[in-house]
Amino acid sequence: MNGITVGIDIGGTKTHLRAYDPAGHADDLIVPSGEWRLRDWTGDARALVDFVETLAGARTVDAIAVGAHGCDNQEECDAFAAGFRAVTTIPVKIVNDAELIPASIGEINGIGVVAGTGSIAVTRNTDGRMLVAGGWGWVIGDEGSAAGLVREAGRAVSKYLDCGGTPDEPLVRALFSALNIDNPARIGSQIASAGGAAALGRHASTIFDAASMGSKIAQTVIDEGASALVDLVERLRMLGAEASSVVAGGGVIVAQPGLANAFLHAMDARFGSSLSVSIYPGPPVEGACNIAKAFAASIPLSALPERAGRSA
Repeated sequence: MNGITVGIDIGGTKTHLRAYDPAGHADDLIVPSGEWRLRDWTGDARALVDFVETLAGARTVDAIAVGAHGCDNQEECDAFAAGFRAVTTIPVKIVNDAELIPASIGEINGIGVVAGTGSIAVTRNTDGRMLVAGGWGWVIGDEGSAAGLVREAGRAVSKYLDCGGTPDEPLVRALFSALNIDNPARIGSQIASAGGAAALGRHASTIFDAASMGSKIAQTVIDEGASALVDLVERLRMLGAEASSVVAGGGVIVAQPGLANAFLHAMDARFGSSLSVSIYPGPPVEGACNIAKAFAASIPLSALPERAGRSA
């Protein structure tokens, strides 16, 4: 095969496309997810094919792999794949975005843990069965994510104040300032009206700043968030996950060593040497590229389109 392969990482805030040619040269395109994503399988596939064609230019595309935030079970992955088949003849493989994390370092079937805008853990067994834990959204879940940490910080601060705590505690000050809270009674309503996971999660750094200033409340929020991420791994094991490696990534765990170190410590305490664990600091799109390359290599030449592009 002499064409390019394209990996796509659809995150909660941005979409990263990367094309590799046979010589290993990469071309990238990054766009805000909110600018194109309709939450309509065919419409979203059409938009992504347009982006791929922009990257490809006159070059043939051998295969595309997409890691999609929001494709949280096999049925949704299959529905998105069907959307692509409706608009292009290019072979496309769809996975959850968490699967890109271990694939980025060659662990195609490892357990991927994402702690970014949201949180989820995903793996596939050797028979291809997809196993998922978490990913329920910040309102009821996503513990250990940026939004989940801010939500839990609000809960912890409210309990602290209920028990006679003072407003000069570092996390209280930081949270009130970040969320523009002028009255303790408004903690819940300000969090609820933040505007969604991405808007709420952008305040997560205040928790780590407060911990660095000695806030025991903030440190507890971080430690409990890390433990919740480990819980996701344990749930996958209970569901029958075969993977022996865990790779975590995502905006908040990569940007905040406090969370990464707490996660690594909690994983060791829970599983010891039975699972290898690492943090992947690079862009998850590299995992999509690795999946695309492996997918292209498995496709018979007779099944490839003569020219990349949208089907008639």
